[in-house]
Amino acid sequence: MSLSAAPSAVPRPAAQRAVEGMPARQRRKAARPQELLDAALGLFVEKGFAATRTEEVAERAGVSKGTLYLYYPSKEDLLKAVIAQNISREIAESMDRVAQHQGGSAELLRQMLREWWANAGEASCGGICRLMMSEAGNFPALASYYEAEVIEPARRLWRAVLERGIARGEFRPMPLDSTVAALMAPMLFLVMQQHTATSCPQLASPVDPAEVVERIADLVLDGLRAPAAASRVRRA
Repeated sequence: MSLSAAPSAVPRPAAQRAVEGMPARQRRKAARPQELLDAALGLFVEKGFAATRTEEVAERAGVSKGTLYLYYPSKEDLLKAVIAQNISREIAESMDRVAQHQGGSAELLRQMLREWWANAGEASCGGICRLMMSEAGNFPALASYYEAEVIEPARRLWRAVLERGIARGEFRPMPLDSTVAALMAPMLFLVMQQHTATSCPQLASPVDPAEVVERIADLVLDGLRAPAAASRVRRA
């Protein structure tokens, strides 16, 4: 093959291909829900939930307020849709990757921590975590939704990783609920710190957060490894 040959096209999701094949007016209409969610995510992270007005979301998305309400009848519905698309879906996909993983559990746990950082720490949707921590007390229905759609699925995800390692003899038996909480806590703090620093730079981490994620993985795995697995790591 010639080195000058054009690279093959990157495959696009089926939904994207379907939208691209529509007439212009239909394509614009089909894209509106995503445009509204993108606008809402940006404003919620920048201003907070309570301070964001639906008029601002509609204006940023380039539609009327009435159009927004056709898709999302309330601001609460809009935030729920943002959470479902940007966080709940990622957790569900991560659970699928855990079920399909063929390698060791230590490798899997480290990979999952790295993905958590990429999807929450380095992505704007991680600001939703900070938003919920600061505003959930004023919106109990949203707090309940977040608990059911994000916190509990995340706990089940990490529990599945730990159960896999214990069943395979790679991790030593430990109380799962408290171990999941101990694993999640430093990552949540790192995500919160990262998204607080966007508006308050003096609170930014003095070291590369990606390096902190690696050290979290080292500490967690040192505590989890079964004696036989730990001795193999030391010999390696």
